[in-house]
Amino acid sequence: MSEWQRTDWRTKPRVQMPDYTDAAALAAVESKLSKYPPLVFAGEARRLRQQLAKASRGEAFLLQGGDCAESFKDFSADAIRDTFKVMLQMAMVLTYGAKVPVVKVGRMAGQFAKPRSAPVEARDGQELPSYRGDIINELDFTEAARTPNPDKMLQAYTQAAATLNLLRAFSTGGFADVHRVHQWTLGFTDREESEKYREMAERISDTLDFMSAAGLNGETNHELATVEFFTSHEALLLEYEEALTRIDSTTGKWLAGSGHMIWIGDRTRQPDGAHVEFARGVQNPIGLKCGPSMTSGHLKALMAKLNPENEAGRLTLITRFGAGSVGEHLPRLVKAVEEEGANVVWTCDPMHGNTIKSSSGYKTRPFDSVLREVREFFAVHKAEGSIPGGVHFEMTGTDVTECTGGVRAVTDEDLSDRYHTACDPRLNASQSLELAFLVAEELQARRSVMANAQAG
Repeated sequence: MSEWQRTDWRTKPRVQMPDYTDAAALAAVESKLSKYPPLVFAGEARRLRQQLAKASRGEAFLLQGGDCAESFKDFSADAIRDTFKVMLQMAMVLTYGAKVPVVKVGRMAGQFAKPRSAPVEARDGQELPSYRGDIINELDFTEAARTPNPDKMLQAYTQAAATLNLLRAFSTGGFADVHRVHQWTLGFTDREESEKYREMAERISDTLDFMSAAGLNGETNHELATVEFFTSHEALLLEYEEALTRIDSTTGKWLAGSGHMIWIGDRTRQPDGAHVEFARGVQNPIGLKCGPSMTSGHLKALMAKLNPENEAGRLTLITRFGAGSVGEHLPRLVKAVEEEGANVVWTCDPMHGNTIKSSSGYKTRPFDSVLREVREFFAVHKAEGSIPGGVHFEMTGTDVTECTGGVRAVTDEDLSDRYHTACDPRLNASQSLELAFLVAEELQARRSVMANAQAG
């Protein structure tokens, strides 16, 4: 690790990254960014690793969620607040179901770049570079908009810094008080269509009432009024990542200063590629997306590269297979982990494998398919005796209509009402909270099975 340098990725094969046409402009931006303060700090990343280590043992549960790709145009304090608010509600419901702490990690303050299935896009006979996220180029289909612009990294940094500043204020300023969060959730279960979740919400109310009667509230107990909230993103644009990488003065190790947790996507996980080379050298927790093409040998090679010391909390495996396919692919990966004796956090991303084109022409994700993949994930881990450590959703706190289904029954015809995403469809606030209730039921069932096994 001590021999690793943050520039080492430049000697490796690179994929899913833009070709900047102005080398001097790119160098100027990298130089400027390298002098900026890091967005996150090593002590925060270490705390996240400690909490993820607990999730790997079943002593905590990871909730990771947020935008598919953060937008410059839609950036606002209200949007940040709304997503943070829904994640707090989801975390409370999951905590009740799992009876363990929930580690809260947002896809925020850095999720600006997106991999694409093709490097170019063609329309009406014109071919232009694909849109790769606001940190690289723009969505408008013009040559100027689609040309990668390094100055966008500076705008991304500014937006990420502002987002983190607001998240830290929300986390510690009373907004996250547990009683306030539950009142929001009761608003969801008061609706007629959400009646089936009311019983669990009332049980949470009873628990909070008992705690208040015992003198445990936000005024007397700081932990009930504050939360720890971490950020994460796919480390796709390595020029940006390298420029924000710093030496931690406490340990002498490198830290990716762009976010607490970074992950490697399913398209960029080549063991000898640039993205794996970069991620292996930083001390942050690392996520690794595992799709259907991941083989046992491939996974073993990646675990050896990314976590050679086999440290708990270092590596999170984010599975994404699609509903109906989890039983075909996940067992072999669980066996590969067991054969290596590897410490990992198993999490389920039920979004990316369930994207379809609706009858109305919009890209969408059926809520029922998302839920089915989550249930299959829990079922496989139950059968294999392994630990389901978390869930990973693309979601937003705003009332969009991008995924079909849920208690609000979004239909194909509804998608055009509020379809705002620039990339992938996201769960809206109602669908996100409903999913939390359903995952909480899975966690309760798992806890009952474990209790019966211990009693027997």
